[in-house]
Amino acid sequence: MTSLLHIAKTTPSDRIWIDPFCEELRKIGTLALLEDGEAMSQTELTAHIRSCDILLTGWGSITIPTTIAEDPGSLGYVCNVTGTVQGSVPLEIIDAGIPVTNWGDAPAGRVAEGAFTLTLACVKGLRERIQFIRTGGWKLPEGFYSGLMEGLGIGIYGFGYIGRRYVEMLQPFNASVRIYDPFVENVPDWCQKVDSLEALFDQSEVVAIHAGLTDETKGSVTAELLAKLPQNGVIINTARGAIIDREALFAELRSGRLRAGLDVLDPEFLPPEHPARSWDNVIFTAHDLAEYRPRGGFPPEHMIAMHRVCLNNLQRYLMGEPLQFATDRERYLLST
Repeated sequence: MTSLLHIAKTTPSDRIWIDPFCEELRKIGTLALLEDGEAMSQTELTAHIRSCDILLTGWGSITIPTTIAEDPGSLGYVCNVTGTVQGSVPLEIIDAGIPVTNWGDAPAGRVAEGAFTLTLACVKGLRERIQFIRTGGWKLPEGFYSGLMEGLGIGIYGFGYIGRRYVEMLQPFNASVRIYDPFVENVPDWCQKVDSLEALFDQSEVVAIHAGLTDETKGSVTAELLAKLPQNGVIINTARGAIIDREALFAELRSGRLRAGLDVLDPEFLPPEHPARSWDNVIFTAHDLAEYRPRGGFPPEHMIAMHRVCLNNLQRYLMGEPLQFATDRERYLLST
């Protein structure tokens, strides 16, 4: 019978290893969830890994010893249940030709949903409205800006899995959508592809960031680009905080010229005393907007997309079919 193994640094993450998922895994083979991998010697770790057929990695798992690349033993496949594999899978494993997959497009729907929520909230001035009424106002004052999605110029920076789902959510609203992604050839017929960030910011009222963090994208949203947005223009970022020049964005927000919905920052934490917490034109969601918090608390009570992607790939592997979301060297080096 196929042996499945997960080795946690301390205890297995209760966000991954929920009962319904483990039950499905046990239909595939024997499942071992080992604790306190950090306390194991490299000899112990390699012995455990070499004795399994499939290693399951993810949040909180140990890093695979590089010696596994030279002698994998029975190990034939590493299935990373979550996103980036860099924390648990060294590049030597990829270069050795051991198949490695991750959750692929699993988070796309929930992250895109979060970005879409922030877009609507910022375009409608939801935080300003709430604060105005909370402090005694009622009918909004003259000059209060509130936009419509119909005809709104929305720029998409990055058109991967999440960017595509976000655009799908926009389609019923008849927004005017432009997309910048140098790695993408084709965009939907009802969208327009632009060839530079300058063109994207020049023609947009809202810019939603869905790019990955690379040397090229880090700090790429500059003060000069932000200045191209109109009064009450909107920045949405559910990708990586370091893509934006934070000080430049905060200067625009402090002046009241722009609005923003920010699920991510760089640095990630905003100190309690930071004045940005009181600005009515920005919504911070602390890199948590896409998290699933079911009734009755945590952990989740049913499987979500990452579990389904994992189970599908395990079945594909056992049937000798092509794996989805395989990680090669190029993808590994680009992942964040």
